Amino acid sequence: MVAEIIINSNARALNRIFDYIVPKDLENQVKIGTRVLVPFGKGSKIEDGFVIDLKETSEFAVKEICQINQNESLTEENIVLAKLMARKYFCNISDCIKLMLPPGTGGKKPETRTKEKVGNFVFLKKDEDEIDFLIETGKLKSEKQIRTLRFLLENDGIYKADLELLADVSHAILKTLEKNGMLEIVEKPIERNPFFHKNVEKDVPKELTEEQKNCFYGIVEDIEFGNYSKNLLFGITGSRQNGNLFAIN
Repeated sequence: MVAEIIINSNARALNRIFDYIVPKDLENQVKIGTRVLVPFGKGSKIEDGFVIDLKETSEFAVKEICQINQNESLTEENIVLAKLMARKYFCNISDCIKLMLPPGTGGKKPETRTKEKVGNFVFLKKDEDEIDFLIETGKLKSEKQIRTLRFLLENDGIYKADLELLADVSHAILKTLEKNGMLEIVEKPIERNPFFHKNVEKDVPKELTEEQKNCFYGIVEDIEFGNYSKNLLFGITGSRQNGNLFAIN
């Protein structure tokens, strides 16, 4: 399989497709939108890029993809949009792709990018019936352990620090339960939503004033009748007082 790749560069000369062989062990992971590292030019220089298409063969593909980064990949829809933006605004596809990346991850060098924040999350490994059985038979007696498991039944996959605070349990309790196969602690990316604590109200459509309607429908009428004359609006921009329409033929 061969990947068509756009190099992460502002150089106009590099705003074109380069073909690279997808190694057999990466074929199931490389998709349209995948961020990759590839050998480029002479010597051992490595460049950053994005897969924008896949195909079976290519006479130009002689080098292989070195590495992929699934955490910073885009979707196929993102790539289609980037291509459309590049054509419309006469810019590099890579410039458009950078606009779709999270802040701090657009750099070419992985070591200079903002690292994704990760944390420990707690997941149950036993279902409710198993937990109830262990409690009823006396195999599980610790009040704090029971409280932890009960809390997880309603909040499975919770951030570890939140669990310790809300259920009033310690790290030692969680490690004991993990050791006994009751739960598992997994390191995962922390999704950060800047609007989580904000109440963002949706705008309502603005109503045109009577003067604005006269101007708007006057222009529409000219277009419908093929009268493509120039129209000037008299008034202060943005003041909602643009009331007079002049046509220049």
